[in-house]
Amino acid sequence: MKQPFENVVARHGTTVLRVCRVVLGPHDADDAWSETFLSAMRAYPDLPGTANVEAWLVTIAHRKAIDVLRAAQRNPLPVDEVPEGPTGRGIPDAGDCDLWAAVKDLPHKQRQAVAYRYVAGLAYAEIAEILGGSADAARRAAADGLRNLRKTYPGAITKGASS
Repeated sequence: MKQPFENVVARHGTTVLRVCRVVLGPHDADDAWSETFLSAMRAYPDLPGTANVEAWLVTIAHRKAIDVLRAAQRNPLPVDEVPEGPTGRGIPDAGDCDLWAAVKDLPHKQRQAVAYRYVAGLAYAEIAEILGGSADAARRAAADGLRNLRKTYPGAITKGASS
C-alpha cells in the first residue's frame, strides 16, 4: 500500500529542494520545488506502489528545473538594487560562496549529474533515465564534474568523494 502523499513530501522534500538549489540556485529553487510537488501530487495516484519515489520526484524536479531555465532565458530579471555581497539565503554552508560559484560554473549536464548523484544520492542508471543516455554517460558526467570542481575549487572535494 502506498503511503499518504503528505508522508512523501515530508520524506523526500528536503532532497528535492537540495537538488533544485544545486541545479537552479537559491532564487529559483523554491518555485521549482513547489511545481515539482504540485505535479507529483496530481500524478501520485497513478504511480505504481513499487516505484522508486525519490527517483520519480527527482525526475519531475529535473523537468521543472528545465522549465525554469528556459523561462529565465526568455525573461530578464530586473532588480531595484544590487545587493552589496553574496547572500546565504537557502544555501547550506553558505559561508563557502566560492564552492557554490564553482558548482554554478560547471557545464549544465555535469552540474546536474553531480547534484543527482551527490546531493540526491541517485544511482547512475536513475540519473541516465533523467538526463537521457546511458549509466556510463551519467557516471562520466559526474566524474568530469568532480574533476572540474577539483581544478576550480582545490581542497573542497576529496578523492574519496567520488566513490
